[in-house]
Amino acid sequence: MSMITSFLDQVGATLLFLQKILRTMMFKKLKTHEIFEQIWKVTVDSFPTTAMAGFFVGAIMTVQFAMQVKEFGALGYLGALATSATFREVGPLLIAFMLSGKVGAFTSAELGTMKVTEQIDAVRCLGADPIQEIIVPRFVGIIVSSFFLLAAGLMMSVFGGMLLGELFAGVNYEEYLRHVPLIVSPVSILSGLVKCGTFAVVLATICTYQGYSTTGGAKGVGRAVVATAVTTMICIVVMDWMTSFIGDIILTMVRGFRP
Repeated sequence: MSMITSFLDQVGATLLFLQKILRTMMFKKLKTHEIFEQIWKVTVDSFPTTAMAGFFVGAIMTVQFAMQVKEFGALGYLGALATSATFREVGPLLIAFMLSGKVGAFTSAELGTMKVTEQIDAVRCLGADPIQEIIVPRFVGIIVSSFFLLAAGLMMSVFGGMLLGELFAGVNYEEYLRHVPLIVSPVSILSGLVKCGTFAVVLATICTYQGYSTTGGAKGVGRAVVATAVTTMICIVVMDWMTSFIGDIILTMVRGFRP
């Protein structure tokens, strides 16, 4: 019971922190140069990891589908099936996990160290708002960078699938891509991008909150990093289910009203 209460407290505190960030973004001037600096920093630091993760996600999906479709003599649809599954579900989920460990843990540790060494309190003592000066640039930078990193990771998954399709199943690049437009519809791509955006917001909110609320010195920073990794992964899985569920409802309504 106490675990459930603690979990609900954390969810409520995180949502209130998100509300404070959004209010600051709406009513106070944004530090645009700080935001672009964070976008550049996160993108440059995380692109190799994201690209590698995306490449191997596509490669793994291709190998798994190849073993199934080969029995039915449908290798021509290998690229379309692997790309559709990667774009709709597996790709955004696994790449977001990688980013939660790379970007989320780093940001949480950075902010947690600033909090326990009283750098954030010093900013407040100078009359500035730590949310405006420190949190908002990182929050926006992580969202923008994570969205494009996830999208880039999905594109890399196509290259990984094409390479393993050639090496593992003997499907050349042209044949691999031939039926992709038949199965990978604009709805599939939109679904993947919506999930990328949702996961980016979840990641940015949790890591900034955990870092900003750190207490207890060096041990507290360690606990904040662990809490960021665990909470982010759980929330990403939950949001993956919610976006899929809500997306299916919206598609059903649209198709139901279609003449």
